Amino acid sequence: MMLENMIRDDVRNMPPSGIRKYFDLINEMDDVISLGVGEPDFVTPWNVREAGIYSLEMGETHYSANAGFIELREEISKYLDRKYNLKYNPKDEILVTVGGSEGIDLALRALVGPGDEVIIPEPSFVAYKGCTAFTGATAKVINLRDEDDFKLTPKQLEDAITEKTKVVIIPFPNNPTGAIMTKEELAGIVEVLKDKNIIILSDEIYSELSYDKPHVSIASFPEVKEKTIVINGFSKAYAMTGWRLGYACAHPIILDAMKKIHQYGIMCSPTTAQFAAIEALKNGDDDVRYMAKEYNRRRRVMVDGFRKMGLECFEPMGALYLFPCIKSTGMSSDEFCERLLMEEKVLAVPGNAFGDCGEGFIRCCYASSMENIVEALKRIERFISKFK
Repeated sequence: MMLENMIRDDVRNMPPSGIRKYFDLINEMDDVISLGVGEPDFVTPWNVREAGIYSLEMGETHYSANAGFIELREEISKYLDRKYNLKYNPKDEILVTVGGSEGIDLALRALVGPGDEVIIPEPSFVAYKGCTAFTGATAKVINLRDEDDFKLTPKQLEDAITEKTKVVIIPFPNNPTGAIMTKEELAGIVEVLKDKNIIILSDEIYSELSYDKPHVSIASFPEVKEKTIVINGFSKAYAMTGWRLGYACAHPIILDAMKKIHQYGIMCSPTTAQFAAIEALKNGDDDVRYMAKEYNRRRRVMVDGFRKMGLECFEPMGALYLFPCIKSTGMSSDEFCERLLMEEKVLAVPGNAFGDCGEGFIRCCYASSMENIVEALKRIERFISKFK
């Protein structure tokens, strides 16, 4: 039996994440400074860890409701209201998921299939295209441009929409560019979508990491609230990546369809993580502010560092990443990152891992210690000096 022929074409033909091979390489190397992993370098705050530990000590090891503990959903509802003026009923408009990634997967599986199109602005999170392919739907890519500060424009969106368009993904604050969309800019997107039968999937996992301007959710516009799915979670803001906890917020009809898939595939999210998340939402604001302030400080150091060494660098206004342009070196993104790793032991991620339009750029994550950032900048400057 040819086992390869038993695998669905859309799974077999999907290439592995362009990020993974670099992480495999550094496992075999010493003294590597990693600017590659999109993960906070902070440890989950102690009071949040303690809440998880205490839940285990008290024997809280059973299933929760499929949608998550009602107390957690109530705290999520309060949080979204006070932070972003978003109002969701905890009883039927909030679903606790295994990370934000499960929420994205559930939304796409509930909404699209063969013959449908999902609009994906790129560069962006690698999972969007993969999750779309696994449904049998087609990804319709919009190439975001450096000259637009990697923002989605109304004209780009209007030009991409066809009669097959079922979902538009709004990935801001953006991974890998760090771009954000202001209220005024989102208003233009709303104008395009408000009268169309298209669902908006808004990935807001970096909402707490918007530095100079407060984050605005497209779901805060009444014209599109009913047809918007908000994805968020605890990984980035609360340094809880390993806890694998996120949530999706949507109209009850949409959420009920997503929950149905969640019931069969997952049952419920990890209960220990849910108890920890309740504590994070109740008493975690100060920790979030502290971590965001520190990321902002590192952001400024890295932007200045790249510019001083002569690389063009768009100023990211959110998330955890820089997306400097390396075209002046004459190398492709892959060649640059491979040589940088081998010759200077600094890990960055090729921009084309996040879409073809990312070619000529690299992604550098500043969720690393200031000491590592300063040393990494020295090594990168030494590396590119060979090509001037």
